[in-house]
Amino acid sequence: MIFDQQTTLWLSTLCIDLGFAILLFRLFGKQGLYASVVLSLLLANLQGPKLTEVMGMQTSVGVILYSGIYFATDLLSERYGKREANRAVMLGFAVSLIIIVMISLSLKFAPSTHVKTVAFATNIHEAMDTLFTFTPRFVLGSLLAYLLSQSFDVWIFHVIKNKTHGKHLWLRNNVSTMLSQLIDTSIYGLVVWWGIVDLSTAIQLALAKYVFKVVIAIIDTPFIYLARNWDVSKKDWG
Repeated sequence: MIFDQQTTLWLSTLCIDLGFAILLFRLFGKQGLYASVVLSLLLANLQGPKLTEVMGMQTSVGVILYSGIYFATDLLSERYGKREANRAVMLGFAVSLIIIVMISLSLKFAPSTHVKTVAFATNIHEAMDTLFTFTPRFVLGSLLAYLLSQSFDVWIFHVIKNKTHGKHLWLRNNVSTMLSQLIDTSIYGLVVWWGIVDLSTAIQLALAKYVFKVVIAIIDTPFIYLARNWDVSKKDWG
């Protein structure tokens, strides 16, 4: 791995993102993990269109900010069971849907024409329109990819946990994430990116995205081992 500035920034951002996820769990228990899922999902969607290059591969910045979801859903599965992990997945789905609806409505409002603010209002409106005009392709692709992949992640995590009688956390954490993100990456790459870019570029983006997600799955494993046995019972409000 070549540790240039971009790679160093990527690894630093990843560790900071996971650090915030652990901090939310430490401070707020189970509710902190719910918050981490919602926060990571919103950040990932906001940063999804921003393309960069890390280790010579073109990828979306949103991939980095997705790491907190893996950590949170797997830790919820490990600590609180399948039901709580699925609840977090559905919470993230519902919040994403509401955000899309409300931002789409906000873009229907015309910018101010007041003489003293018209330039500022127009610039802001155009910037928001560029960032947040959700096409049907984006809405379908992003929500479908998230819901199917995360639901599968929770399911396969518990299948492996039952098969190994609760042993080998590293195995279920990595395998569940790698398989579920293969689903996520395939759907998102073909439904969202293909059409914005040509098929070859869409496949390239999908493959790069998956490589980064595999690396993230490996990196977040020590974080889950660190947090798995913390006593946060007094901070679980529900």
